[in-house]
Amino acid sequence: MDTIFRGDLSAPGGRRLAWLDALFVDHAVFRLIWTNFAAVEPGVLYRCNHPTPGRLAEMTRRYGIRTLINLRGQAKNGSDALSRDMAERLGLTFIDMALESRGAPQKVRIERMAAIFGAMDRPAIMHCKSGADRAGLAAALFVLLNGGTGAEALRQLSLRFGHFSRSKTGILDAFVRRYMRDGEGRKPFLDWVREDYDEEALRRDFRARGLASFINDRLLKRE
Repeated sequence: MDTIFRGDLSAPGGRRLAWLDALFVDHAVFRLIWTNFAAVEPGVLYRCNHPTPGRLAEMTRRYGIRTLINLRGQAKNGSDALSRDMAERLGLTFIDMALESRGAPQKVRIERMAAIFGAMDRPAIMHCKSGADRAGLAAALFVLLNGGTGAEALRQLSLRFGHFSRSKTGILDAFVRRYMRDGEGRKPFLDWVREDYDEEALRRDFRARGLASFINDRLLKRE
């Protein structure tokens, strides 16, 4: 990932460089006014794009947040460093859980998400970069793991959050729809994932087409 941050907030000019990197390399300048915030289950789990330190502090005060789940993994850029620093200042539990936005959801990562959701100190908030795709997948998984329907899960993967189902990120919708077709009403979601879900078959069968794919994957090149 491109970054100008050198990895040390305490170094001379380190915090300034982290902010420059976050704002202009990681596009946090847009996130100053656009939060993509939503409740997945009020009082339990929330989702958003990568929060600025001030936004994280505000959400923590307003919603009593106790856990921050980072769906980007260890990005090692300015945004990452600033949010880790603020989470520590706020006393939040910080969890790294990298998800993919353009690949078939992996069984091992779904199971880890299930374990995180079951053990996390609530309320929690989770974020990716834009709050559209990986946050949408994680929210959909939470819905399905807690007995929700596929239709309810798909509402977490919608244009309202900036998610394009007709681009490569549409493989996330295809995953939910495959469960709706093959397992819903017959087997609990996590059992279906462990016993029946075929990652390779989903990769083989899914094809992204159309203008949305061009915009999302070629023009925006959104992480």
